[in-house]
Amino acid sequence: MIDKQTETAMRHWTLAQPAVSAFIASQVHDVRQRDDLLQEVAVAILENYSRFDDSLSFKSWAIGIARNQTRNYFRNFKNKPLLFDSETVENLATAFADVSPQSIEPLDFLNECVDELNSKAKQLCDLRYEKDLKPAAIAEKLGMTANSVSKGLQRIRSSLKRCIEQKAIAGGAQ
Repeated sequence: MIDKQTETAMRHWTLAQPAVSAFIASQVHDVRQRDDLLQEVAVAILENYSRFDDSLSFKSWAIGIARNQTRNYFRNFKNKPLLFDSETVENLATAFADVSPQSIEPLDFLNECVDELNSKAKQLCDLRYEKDLKPAAIAEKLGMTANSVSKGLQRIRSSLKRCIEQKAIAGGAQ
């Protein structure tokens, strides 16, 4: 049987999790690392929920924990470059705390849309966004020109945007 405090923490977490996940994703590109960080944040929230002040926003508090966990992640993995300076991270935290769940939901369709890409497009995405290679390095690796890689990535992003929008509209119509 779950105690009342844990149940309340879980309810708060369920509502805040999309924003916290999006906040982490804005800084960490590796999907496995993002999932691990999100899990660490959830555990930290449950462990520290007794310290939460009910007069404050739970989502802001949870994003604060995520900010600390993300900072620790970059500190522990020194080979991972920081994408943003601390001021930008603070601005992101504030922005994600203020965002409504409805505006994050379409991002849930991203993995689905990526799965629908052809193998060449998936390979380009993997090299660019998972391996963090620049178009010139991708071009060299695949025997393409840097311009064709850039154009291909641009088309892929447009395709993913359309796919996400279509799925969000279809989801809203159901």
